[in-house]
Amino acid sequence: MTKTEELQIIEIPKITDYRGNISVIEKDIIPYEVKRVYYLYDIPSGSKRGGHAHIEQSEFLIPLSGSFDVILSDGIKEEIVSLNRPNKGLLIPKGFWRELENFSSGAVCLVLASDVFEEEDYIRDYGKFLESKNIHF
Repeated sequence: MTKTEELQIIEIPKITDYRGNISVIEKDIIPYEVKRVYYLYDIPSGSKRGGHAHIEQSEFLIPLSGSFDVILSDGIKEEIVSLNRPNKGLLIPKGFWRELENFSSGAVCLVLASDVFEEEDYIRDYGKFLESKNIHF
């Protein structure tokens, strides 16, 4: 069973200079080869994104601009992670339910995924997610 202790905030190396900052993701920053990159932006006020879990895919979320909250559940414990620094990302291993909310104006969320899009890898119903974890209430 996946546990919220497996979640990681990873600091992305930052090169600071009087002209601005550069952050680079390469080599061993995240523990998988990136096979898909996408980003969320122009999120209307009060909207939520996510609302699913992945069976096999891991994701690394980076707040390129602005801020947002990530609500995560392993089926037993829930945790809220606020992301607001472009040099710190959240690594979400497979098997976590996630919802994104409280997007600030102009927020941009970059996602580096461990695999290409496959609908079969998604669990989009929270009850079915709990069943997949053998959790019954």
